[in-house]
Amino acid sequence: MEFITTNYAPIMFAGLIVFLLLGFPVAFSLGAAGLAFGFLGIELGVFPSSVMAWLPQRLIGIMANDTLLAVPFFTLMGLIMERSGMAEDLLDTVGQVFGPLRGGLALAVIFVGALLAATTGVVAASVISMGLISLPIMLRYGYDRPLSAGVIAASGTLAQIIPPSLVLILMADQLGRSVGDMYKGAFIPGFMLMGLYVLWVVILAIFKPHTVPALPPEARIYREENGNAGYTSLAVVMAVSTAVAILLAGHMADLHTWWQGKEVLDVPTDEKVVTAMCGGTFIAFVIASVNKLLKLGLLSKLAERVTFVLIPPLLLIFLVLGTIFLGIATPTEGGAMGAMAALIMGFVRKRLDMSLLKQALASTTKLASFVMFIMIGATTFSLVFQAADGPKWVEHLLTGLPGGQVGFLIVVNVMIFFLAFFLDYFELSFIVVPLLGPVADKMGIDLIWFGVLLAVNMQTSFMHPPFGFALFFLRSVAPDKQYVDRVTGKVIQPVTTMQIYKGAVPFVLIQLIMVGTLIAFPGIVTGALDKAEKVDMNAVGTEMLQQLEGSEGYGSGSDGDTYGNDEPTAAEQPDGAASAEEPAAPAEGGYGSDDPMKALQESAGAASEAK
Repeated sequence: MEFITTNYAPIMFAGLIVFLLLGFPVAFSLGAAGLAFGFLGIELGVFPSSVMAWLPQRLIGIMANDTLLAVPFFTLMGLIMERSGMAEDLLDTVGQVFGPLRGGLALAVIFVGALLAATTGVVAASVISMGLISLPIMLRYGYDRPLSAGVIAASGTLAQIIPPSLVLILMADQLGRSVGDMYKGAFIPGFMLMGLYVLWVVILAIFKPHTVPALPPEARIYREENGNAGYTSLAVVMAVSTAVAILLAGHMADLHTWWQGKEVLDVPTDEKVVTAMCGGTFIAFVIASVNKLLKLGLLSKLAERVTFVLIPPLLLIFLVLGTIFLGIATPTEGGAMGAMAALIMGFVRKRLDMSLLKQALASTTKLASFVMFIMIGATTFSLVFQAADGPKWVEHLLTGLPGGQVGFLIVVNVMIFFLAFFLDYFELSFIVVPLLGPVADKMGIDLIWFGVLLAVNMQTSFMHPPFGFALFFLRSVAPDKQYVDRVTGKVIQPVTTMQIYKGAVPFVLIQLIMVGTLIAFPGIVTGALDKAEKVDMNAVGTEMLQQLEGSEGYGSGSDGDTYGNDEPTAAEQPDGAASAEEPAAPAEGGYGSDDPMKALQESAGAASEAK
């Protein structure tokens, strides 16, 4: 019995693993393990019964957490955009732009995956949409099957790391950090990961061109009457848009100075990128709109199509991420605006009816309920685990690792990588992250960087053969039997499960390379964050003392008399009255002291000792 009470925390953690291995849902496994070990611990005297009295208050705290409102808002926004046909239009248009290049369709899938990630934040919606739309086209024109499956699944998982990712919201909540800072930290790594995907496709196009053929001429539908592809006018619009964006990014500090009325020397990189993108996008939209309204005929069909298809999602990105990064809105408010904007866009384009809206709302409710139940179970488990000194056990276990911070990071990331075979990012966020966060904080690790690092690692949970959820999503929409293509009339063979698994492996390795890059260069994340201003309290106290000593008298007026001193002088004092020059003894320093100089000196001395 003594052994159980002494090792209660590790036994409790092992009990949770047993519950999970028995196949019970994660939410109920967490709750059941917490309650069971809670009542057992009270009976064994491990902790007092008052511990369980805090549980209702903890659960009410979950319901009152405003940050978690962002989860249903972003989910609804993504599902509405997916059901309104935005993904189909984007893939069709971007595919036409990159089609003439070898690997063009794969590049189109990656770029559209990044756009969908920045507007939806939902992996399932991205993978299913691109699997339904892009996979048949890639199979039609002879793309390598494993590559086609891998690039679609990997591009869909960009919604895991590119803001407004749902996992970043949960990570921020569990680590006790700002969602906005977590978004800022993940902004550059997310697009770097997209760049690595592009690099892999380019390498294949150079060394294995037969696996990524170009789109044949007959498949390019946006052509001018003279047969011209229309790339010239598209290039001109892009050049003007890019020039405006670069100009804005280069003078962002000057714009802030003009707007705020005070000199601003530095602007965060993510803010520059979002604002510059908005400015460049707006100029392109103005050019295309003027050309169409006045029928100038300056732009080709391809240029007009690209502009009008890309502008709405890009503006939605600015509406959501721009307002969050600029500090205008909280992530919850940004998600609400994004959901409303998606509704308006869907109805304006006549792509959204009440039936599709009901489906989106039902799916959002299911996902939000799923998250809330896991949080309730995780809170029950963590309350009892903390009462049993579980965090201390984890801390001693991890801080004793050789190698200090580097050793800790290596072990943690290897553990997350293997746990991701069996648990998804929701479960990892609620079970593992709360145990690791306090240890990382005590070791001096920046928790924003730590959260982004774990999010990139957890992204592999969607791509792990054979349990990756993105692979399951793709398997559900990939052809499982041969069919006749409606365009070419060719017989297309089915995509096997092993081909999907084979295609996922290179992209899992790319994700692990990104994890290593973030460990080696933490500035990729922390460089985008606002620099914390350090205040030297000793210097402040010294400056205040100097100002007081240099004045004629504390609070003195123009004639040198003490401010508010209406007491008579010694000559005016009645007999027996105390002289104004002999005040009563002040209290012993600190609050309530009548001698401000003495109190200030003591405060400065206390601050110096504390430091």
